Amino acid sequence: MTAATSAAGTVPTGDPVFAAFCAAGLWPGLGRRTAAELPAAGITAPDDVSADRLIKLPRVGRQRAERLFSSFLAAQPTYEVVELLVGAGLEAKLAAGVADTLGPDAARRLRDDPWALLSLHGVTLGDADRLAIAVLKGADRQDTRRGRAIVGLTLRTATRDGHTVLPADLVVAALQAEGIGDPAAAIIAAVESGDVLEHEPPEPDDPEAEPDPALRALSLARYGMAEEAVAEGVARLAASAERIADPASVRTVAKGLDTAQAAAVAQVLESGVSLLTGGPGTGKSRTVAAVVKLLRAKGTDIALAAPTGRAAKRLEELTDHPAVTVHRLLGAQGTSGGFSRNEEWPLDADVIVVDEASMLDVELTAALLEACPDGTHLLLVGDPAQLPSIGPGHVLGDLIDSGVVPVTELTTLYRQAEGGAIARLATAVRGGELPPVDSPDREVVIVPAIGSAEAARRVVQLVTDSIPRALGIEPGAVQVVTPVHRGPAGTIELNKALKAVLNPGEGTVWGFDVGDRVVATANHLELEPTGFANGEVGVVTKTGDGSLDVTFASGPVTVTGKAMSDLRHGWAITVHRAQGSEWPGVVVVVPPEAGGMLSRPLIYTALTRAQSHLSIVHASGAALARAVREVDVRPRRTRLAALLAETVG
Repeated sequence: MTAATSAAGTVPTGDPVFAAFCAAGLWPGLGRRTAAELPAAGITAPDDVSADRLIKLPRVGRQRAERLFSSFLAAQPTYEVVELLVGAGLEAKLAAGVADTLGPDAARRLRDDPWALLSLHGVTLGDADRLAIAVLKGADRQDTRRGRAIVGLTLRTATRDGHTVLPADLVVAALQAEGIGDPAAAIIAAVESGDVLEHEPPEPDDPEAEPDPALRALSLARYGMAEEAVAEGVARLAASAERIADPASVRTVAKGLDTAQAAAVAQVLESGVSLLTGGPGTGKSRTVAAVVKLLRAKGTDIALAAPTGRAAKRLEELTDHPAVTVHRLLGAQGTSGGFSRNEEWPLDADVIVVDEASMLDVELTAALLEACPDGTHLLLVGDPAQLPSIGPGHVLGDLIDSGVVPVTELTTLYRQAEGGAIARLATAVRGGELPPVDSPDREVVIVPAIGSAEAARRVVQLVTDSIPRALGIEPGAVQVVTPVHRGPAGTIELNKALKAVLNPGEGTVWGFDVGDRVVATANHLELEPTGFANGEVGVVTKTGDGSLDVTFASGPVTVTGKAMSDLRHGWAITVHRAQGSEWPGVVVVVPPEAGGMLSRPLIYTALTRAQSHLSIVHASGAALARAVREVDVRPRRTRLAALLAETVG
């Protein structure tokens, strides 16, 4: 405990639980600096906390003291969880997630079932076992609560790789590996708890044959139900759609469209759900703009959305029609994670267009479809060659594979005329080739490097000097994208190096200064006035005591409390976080340690973030070409394509 406390800069005296609570940043509104000053004011245990004592702290007046006292009392449920965790030798910072996941009586729930701790991200079975030993008399490895939790943990771990289901055999093997003597009983307990669904094997094509029991599958209820809701929603919209306009009216907006693009516009007028796919430069945006123009002329209500703030802004600029994030369209409830627009209060647009649909995970898609009333026409626009969604599911791919919704794929490359080296390279990579770059105008530049350290130096040089000097693109308009967090050319070290040159400072509030570029790592749409979404990049405009003002693409936000821990420096971000956004200049770095992670969709997604200039710092040798040629993203286990074929087909 003392090591953790002193590492965070708080004096390790008095009550160790209180010290751990303060050091972990769990007291809302209490910054690190003020936390370090508590012992000097005689505050070393919960009973010492009062407004009168808090006033003795530097920079704390009566009003702030009252606020801090109230927020300490309000954090009591979290404090009780810290007591349990510290008593079991676990890190106090886990408590924030526990209170969010298990609710206000989290401490009681953990005393009843310490393995409930496993429902949190980043908790190991060893952590939960330690808690069980601390809070249960005679804790037992064969406890049914433990087996049930391992089933959930196995399925949750699989969702991090995007799977929505797992074969039951794999879950049994995981239970046996953790010493569970009766795996079948553990699975039954998990299904009876309501958290897990069991899916019978599909009926074979041969009417004489029996279903194969090896194809029995399990899913977390939330994802199993979401896939069923998507299939039902697609079937409902497909069945209830009526033609919005005469297909002949497409002629009024067809100027400049090729036959495939015009067919896609006509398809939206006919179908409840339709897809428009293709790589960069094939005219997806031009086609969407034609849809918007036609429908506006007819007085049809149309809503445009995209998964990220930047993608929504780009969609708005290209169509000259308002666009928002999907979360905002659905009225995301920041704290509960639910949406205000749903079956009871559906969306009022006749046509809904969602761009960057490869980023839609199965739960967000289920929420979107639920909020579409009968008769709505939904157009999903995306590029299936990009990385699949961060959340579980493979929605765009499954919709295409199911064969039950009309798909228009655009293949003709139109950006050639404008030089188009980025689009040409991206198209080649999409097809599995890495050709030599031919770009005399320096739209694409390859910068070879030996090893990560040299790659990192080249990145800093490009962003801070070469690109601004040679191409006139300011550092503020250049984004660094890397596949990795760790190592000299990972996000952590690159952000330190870029901050040192572009915005040196002490990191006055939680490591951030005015002028720092930041990236969001979670959704916080509850923050005033506009909130922010995972992956959005912004700039810090003001620092307060324990708060930051940040301007994102979607608008300004005051960030406080737990939301602060979901910000990172954003000069260098991962490919996943960059997805759905574009920048004038992009530096993609491929260090040797990225070798095992490289895949064609990852490289393709990274390259297609650049609008006018792309520098590739190449330090991974033959691994890059090999990944483009041979490595597709690992297939995701999902039920959606089969459910769609069953429900819609």
